Amino acid sequence: MNENWQEFRILDHPSILSMIFYPRADDYRLPDSDRITGLMVPAGDGIEISCQFYFSGKGNANMLFFHGNGELASEYEDAGLAYNGIGINLFVADYRGYGRSGGRPMVSAMIKDAHPIAMWFGQFLQDKGYTGSRFIMGRSLGSASAIELAAACPDGFKGMVIESGFCDVTDLLGRFGLAFKGPGQEKFASPGFDSVTKIAMPTLIIHGEYDSIVPLAEGEKIYRNIASPDKKMVVIPEADHNTIFSAGMELYLRELGGFVQKHK
Repeated sequence: MNENWQEFRILDHPSILSMIFYPRADDYRLPDSDRITGLMVPAGDGIEISCQFYFSGKGNANMLFFHGNGELASEYEDAGLAYNGIGINLFVADYRGYGRSGGRPMVSAMIKDAHPIAMWFGQFLQDKGYTGSRFIMGRSLGSASAIELAAACPDGFKGMVIESGFCDVTDLLGRFGLAFKGPGQEKFASPGFDSVTKIAMPTLIIHGEYDSIVPLAEGEKIYRNIASPDKKMVVIPEADHNTIFSAGMELYLRELGGFVQKHK
């Protein structure tokens, strides 16, 4: 397993975790049907992560999706239906302490867990006969997990999608009033930033024009620094962080569907 997750331990301080994570437990599980199934994925250390798979065809593209803070995999039913409508099976993963997952959320654990989840996802698709290509996607907080996988374990994935994402943790924490300094008061290098510069796979970045939580400049920074020559940035007009899908659904789905069709 890639050991990049260890550099994120510096962010596992309680004062930082309280700003990054807003976990919600959820005992509710969507009833299994011909298009939804709930799954528990082993992440190591005796911890299981709750996931939901929203599917519509075994030949469709398959999207491994890491959701945003304050969200749960079981809340993605409407989004799953929309993704299914453009030929994408959507596999949404929670984090430790979220949904029915065990453990407690930490930045290093979130990054580390992305690897066994991705491995399990690939094996699950193979075992169940899902033949479509695989993609990685991260929304907001989940962009860190997606970027980690795209940089460290690109084999088997055809492309990456980042929605409302960031690549500079220290700048983001500074927006919330947390001065993140080193022993000599120098600014730390942002953990994981180098990962962005190693990504060579096709990438689509989607960001709201007026994102008040993760500014548009963060999405632009990812776009500038990703190594892949096959990259595109789409700005959803008038959209904020949590209205990006509803405010620009037609554009969002058109660009997402086009990206997947192009690279599958």
